[in-house]
Formats: sequence, structure tokens, C-alpha cells
Amino acid sequence: MKAFAFFVRVSAVAACAAVSACASDPATTQSAVEPIRAPQLPGKQANEPARHPAMTPQAISADAANFRQCISSLGAQATQRGIPQAVYNRETHDLDPDMKILELMDRQPEFAKAVWDYIDQLVAERRITQGRELFAQNRAIFQRIERTYGIDPYVVAAIWGIESNFGANRGDRDVIRSTGTLACIGRRQEFFRAEFLAAVEIVARGDIQRERFKGSWAGAFGQTQFMPTTFKRLAVDFNGDGRRDLVDTVPDALASTANNLSKNGWQRGISWGYEVKLPRNFNYAQASRNVKKSAQEWTSLGVRRVRNEALPNVHGYILAPAGARGPAFLMTRNFEVILRYNPADAYALAIGHLADRIRGGGPFEGDWPRGEQVLSRAERVELQERLSALGLYNGAIDGKLDEQTRAALAAYQRRNGFTPDSFATASVLERMRQER
Repeated sequence: MKAFAFFVRVSAVAACAAVSACASDPATTQSAVEPIRAPQLPGKQANEPARHPAMTPQAISADAANFRQCISSLGAQATQRGIPQAVYNRETHDLDPDMKILELMDRQPEFAKAVWDYIDQLVAERRITQGRELFAQNRAIFQRIERTYGIDPYVVAAIWGIESNFGANRGDRDVIRSTGTLACIGRRQEFFRAEFLAAVEIVARGDIQRERFKGSWAGAFGQTQFMPTTFKRLAVDFNGDGRRDLVDTVPDALASTANNLSKNGWQRGISWGYEVKLPRNFNYAQASRNVKKSAQEWTSLGVRRVRNEALPNVHGYILAPAGARGPAFLMTRNFEVILRYNPADAYALAIGHLADRIRGGGPFEGDWPRGEQVLSRAERVELQERLSALGLYNGAIDGKLDEQTRAALAAYQRRNGFTPDSFATASVLERMRQER
């Protein structure tokens, strides 16, 4: 996602981790003597893009029939990574695919939740209160993390809270089974083969015991939901017991998260972003991740920080997640670092806001347009189709509100008397429908 995240659309991993939607789904356990069956995927609906060829029932059935051969064939790559063949065989000899995962993967979002509803859910009062209590209980750990990595400890606490509800919802699916399923079946096999082999390696090294190695359906695990390859690169042994344990060891999990942010370019001493007020004549084409200016330049354009506070000496871009009628923010380099953790504006905004609330800050000053209805995926496809028919759009009809779609929408809004802020809403789509 780039600027103007008008609806929440998160990655498969993030959708599970951020709202604990997948962690509580019971795994589909199959008897070894039963044939492996493809999941019952829904048929293509009107106004939806074509399904990926690797996610058709026929393709999934073929991959499922070949599952055990696929797992066996990956043994050579495991050996190249230094995993003893006997260990690989021990961890995979009775592995069968979790076919429920394929349903979850292909049904991942019709995820059209308004950004304000998403933030309300993740930055709830109970989570703020619990975050403050746990920060106080673990203050010595957070202080040591800040000294070691230079990361705002409240951001680390917020990630802990949102990713696993402070460790309470870490997922209950076997990570090796989940990543093995996706390594051999479906549309992202190459990506998940690396995750699967890394997962086996984690167990082989003894960092996490297999019986404790549970996570989301897509393989994210631990208190702050790392993927296995991220664990390999960035996990740290912060308590000095010789293991990097993100599942049961809070210091390791929190420090590993700080190390992740540090390695991705966190800048010490500045916030993730600042809520601002935009002038009435603001050109919303300037609200883009591709348009970065100094605080002085934004000030010269009439941008002001809320509560009449001065903008700090930072360089960043304007994010207006709900267009002209919602709050606006000046985002710094650190917001982009949070996006490396999960590439959805709404997610990163929720992390930053929860961090500030745990620190003692208050709600956003700006009001969200809560009466406005955001578009479903099918409606976003329809929006693109109508923009295309009007000669304003010639990109992919895929339901994604990318830069090209937003530019076309702004052109339509400008032509029809709307504020050209590229905010895709039901009222704009209904206006298009009246132009038959």
C-alpha cells in the first residue's frame, strides 16, 4: 500500500497476525489413509478478477496429489543448508498438507474494512491499558532495548500488542506443516519453500522445540510474529541462554523486533509521524509517498501540526487515509520502517498510534468520516471498469487502488465537482452508476 490507504488491505501473514484472525482457526487434520482432497474454493463472482491459475481446484488437486514427493524433493536443499538428512526426515516423514490453508489463502481479504474501524479495533482501550501495564512491568527490558538498538520502545510494545495481543494469541498451527503446505501447493510456492526450509532449520538448531513451534496459518510465529526467514536473519538471543526463542522468551521477542526495525533503517530520536492540518486549498496530488518534502517546505504550503505545535525538523510525506474529510499526517522515515514490518498504511498507522497511546498520548485530533462507506473488492473492480469506460484509466482491472487508479479517480472527481482526493467511496461509485 502507498499513500491514501482508503481501505485496509493487508498481506496474508499480516491479516492473521494483526487481528489474530487465523491463529484460532482449527487445523484440518487428515488421516494418513485418507486421500488428500482439494479445498472447496468459491467460484468466481461477478466483477471479480480471474483466479490465479495455481489456485484453481484442478491445480490444487494436482499439487496436493504430489505433496509428499514435493516434500521429499526439498530434502536436498535442506542438506545444502546444513540440516542433517536424518533430522529432515524426522521432521517431515509424516507431514501431510493442511488443506484449510488454501481456502484461507484464496479468500484473503475481501478485506474491505474502513481505516477508522481497523484502527478502532487494534487501538482499543483495553489494549492501551494492558500495554501501559506490561510496559511498566518490563521497563528494564525496554530500557535496555532502547540503549542497545536506538528504537522507540513504545513502538516495540505496540508491535507486541497488535501482533499477538502481548503474547496471548500467537497461533496454534504447526509452522513446518503450514509452510510445507504452501511450499508445495498454491500460488506462492517459491516464496514459501524458503520459509519451509528455514522453519525446519530453526527446529534443527534447537532454537524452538517442535511442539512449541506454532503460528498463524501462513507461518508467522512468536510473540511478535516473525516469518522463519526473518527469524534466521534478525532474531537475537537477548537473555543469553544460547537460544533465540521468540515464542516463550519475552526479552528475545522484543529485542528481535527492535533489531528488525534497526536493520531496516530506524532513525533515532524522531517519531513515526505527526498529525497535521492541511489548508483548504491543499493539492491532494501532493499526498503521496512519492512526494517528500522538508518540514519547512510543507509549512510554506500551509501544512500545520495539530494543537499549534511546531513541526520538527524532519523530511517526509503526507498521508491522508480518508481523503479531505479525515485526519492527515506527516510521515517520517520511521513510518516507512514500520511498513517494512507489514506493508499496509493502516497497520503502520495503528502501530504508531498505539505506541503514542501507551506512552500517554491522546486520540487523533481529526475526525474520521464514519458515515462514509468504503468499497468492497467487487466494487473496486467496478470502479476501475467504469473509469476505463470513461477513458480515464487503462490499467489492470484488479480491484487494487494503486497510483494509476487513484490518479484516474482524482480526474473523475475533478470533472464532477468532488474534491480530487482519490478517496474511493460508495458515493463516488454511485455517481458513476448514474451516468449510464
